[in-house]
Amino acid sequence: MRAWTVCLCVGSLFAGVVGMTTPAAAEPLVMVSSFAPGEKGGLHAFRLDPSTGSLKKVHSQPGIENPFFFAISPDRKFLYAIDVPKFGGPEPERLAAFRFDANSGALELIGRQTTKGTASCFVDIDPTGSAVLVANYSSGNVISYARKADGSLSEPVSFVQHAGSSVNPARQKEPHAHGFVISPDNKYAYAADLGIDQLVAYTLDVKTATLASNPAQPFVRTPPGAGPRHLIFHPNGKWLYVINELTNSVTRFQYQPEGGLLTERQTISTLPGDFTGTSHTADLKITPNGKFLYGTNRGHDSVAAYRIAETGDLELIEIVPSLGKGPQNLAITKSGGLLLCANMAGDGSVAVFKIGADGRLTSAGAPVDVVSPACIRILE
Repeated sequence: MRAWTVCLCVGSLFAGVVGMTTPAAAEPLVMVSSFAPGEKGGLHAFRLDPSTGSLKKVHSQPGIENPFFFAISPDRKFLYAIDVPKFGGPEPERLAAFRFDANSGALELIGRQTTKGTASCFVDIDPTGSAVLVANYSSGNVISYARKADGSLSEPVSFVQHAGSSVNPARQKEPHAHGFVISPDNKYAYAADLGIDQLVAYTLDVKTATLASNPAQPFVRTPPGAGPRHLIFHPNGKWLYVINELTNSVTRFQYQPEGGLLTERQTISTLPGDFTGTSHTADLKITPNGKFLYGTNRGHDSVAAYRIAETGDLELIEIVPSLGKGPQNLAITKSGGLLLCANMAGDGSVAVFKIGADGRLTSAGAPVDVVSPACIRILE
């Protein structure tokens, strides 16, 4: 895997008091994972000032090794993170379950389960909080677990090995599952497989956390050599967008709830037309109002901003510097006013941007230093 993803999470906090009389707005809690081994790895909690975009660290939980990605349960009581001493090594990796304090960011380990794969790189939870899904990059497979009442994970429920290859001889000799997304109706799950240029489609039984191949459409292909990485549904539930790591592009699919069918509609570049260097995309996010989409470029070290038309097609607005190296995961506040970007390479930092009414980005201040930030989430 060429580079690593970043994960930030935001949960509500109690409002404070400014001075003696003026109540302050609630400051969300931002959780950032540091993708590193030993004590350098861990999860960090920040408070986000929604009016200025400033971040202030309030808690660190070291010793969670190489937490490449993590997810928080819908009820905000539990957190699930990749936790493995040697990421991408020969041995199967593990997913750790924690009790999560959404006020402080503190974590209490409940237990771990094997992911039955290597370079475990994506964790997702269905909206009911019943099913937890993981994609394994190096081994090219996916796995599901049922969440128990106490927040711990069941033994693996479903395990599926992807197969095949595609046109890029350096990166696509074998399957590389890289992302998961669950459909708005909670009936289907789609795994982006970079190695085989496919979105592999599954039916999802959230009550049992069972994945099964979708009989109506087992997979849909992305453009040859695209290398699909992460996926996201539009808030209207009609369109699915996929960011392609190898060709630096975003592809839009039309979603048909009947049968969970996907139909390709558009592919658009994330880079300037005159760029000739090496770059690979990582993540994409959509504003809650559904008007704008943003994607990251690692190498060009930038964020591409798009306007979403009434048809669902994307129109490039601008491409701005990410204010750090290797931009990975993105997160957008519920108001749609702020975008957070985890720059994982180099010294590592989290940059905050203000989102204008026209979708353009402006810096909200100097990026905050974080060791190898790898994942971002916002809960408000």
